[in-house]
Parts: sequence; C-alpha cells; structure tokens
Amino acid sequence: MFSTLKHRLWRSKKREKEETGKQNRKIAMAKNRSRIFSSCSLLMSLLFFYSALVQFNDPDWYFWLPLYSSAFLVNLLNMRIPSKSKTLTLVAQLTLVGGNLLFVKVVIEALVLSGFSAFWSMDMRERVVREKVGSGLVVLSMLLHLKASSTTSTNQTKFSKRNQVSALPEAGMALLVVLSYGLSIYVFGFINKEEMKFS
Repeated sequence: MFSTLKHRLWRSKKREKEETGKQNRKIAMAKNRSRIFSSCSLLMSLLFFYSALVQFNDPDWYFWLPLYSSAFLVNLLNMRIPSKSKTLTLVAQLTLVGGNLLFVKVVIEALVLSGFSAFWSMDMRERVVREKVGSGLVVLSMLLHLKASSTTSTNQTKFSKRNQVSALPEAGMALLVVLSYGLSIYVFGFINKEEMKFS
C-alpha cells in the first residue's frame, strides 16, 4: 500500500514536471513570435512613414498622406504586442476601409486610362501601379494587425499574463515585410527615376 501511494506521488510529480516543461516551451515560442511580429511592425511602420513623407509631390496627396500616416501609427503602436485598445482597433479598421477605397479608386483610374490590361500590370514605373501596390500593402498590414488583435491568447501562467501573437499574423507580417521591402529596393534601386511616371 505504501509503495502504491509512493508510486502515485512519483507519477503525479512527473506529470507536473512535464506540464511545466510544455508551458515553458509554449512561453518561449510565444516570446519569439512576439519579437518577430514586433520587428515586422517596426519595419512596416518605417516604410509607411517614408511613404507618407514622399506624398507631398503627388497631385492627390490629401488621400495618400492620411492613409500612410495612419498605417504608420497603427504599425508603430502595435509594435510591442497587438493591443485590444478599442481606439487603435477603430483606427486600424478605418485605415483598412480607406486603403480599400483608394485601391478601388486606383484600379478604376487605371481601367479608364489604360484598359483592362492595366488591372494586372505590375510596371512600377506607372503611378497608378505604385499607388495600387501601396494601398494593397496598407490593406494587408491592417488585416494582419486586426487578425493579430482578435486572435491573441493569454497564457494561464503567472509569468506571461500579457497577450501573445498567433502564428498566422506573424507569418503574414514577415511575408509582407519581405514583399514590401523587396518592391521598394526594386523601385528605388533598379528603375531609373527619369522613366517613372508621376501623372
């Protein structure tokens, strides 16, 4: 009887130790995810900040400056960990709506000016293509931030009561950073400025 009790006690301690190990691994993975998401948010905020700065020579800067500025703010303020702040979520939702409206505006403008082939065009020398890509990046970024803020999970341990980012928005943000910086390097590094069209 004593050996049975001792064996049960040993099994429960072993189970408890395994659970603690699993929780520690989950916490470590969540911290790594948060770091990746934070780094990607910082990089996207820098890109949107630069995009807002270069809008002053654009004929319709009054559309694009607020869009890029609000995308900059959402990325910068969500950099640490996606917030459940209602104000920040509202700003992200409004930015998403604005990005979608400007995307539709640019697509209609391209269709009217150049026909249906302009819809699929990725010729970055064209202003409408750059605006289409820019609004698309804002839309994707806002979707990922809204997804991250809605799917954050709180661990039950005392150590991490703060929110952690789920894997989908984290991977999406990493891909978005690679895509957006790759396009930026291509546009500013390989396209001759004289070839770019601004009207």
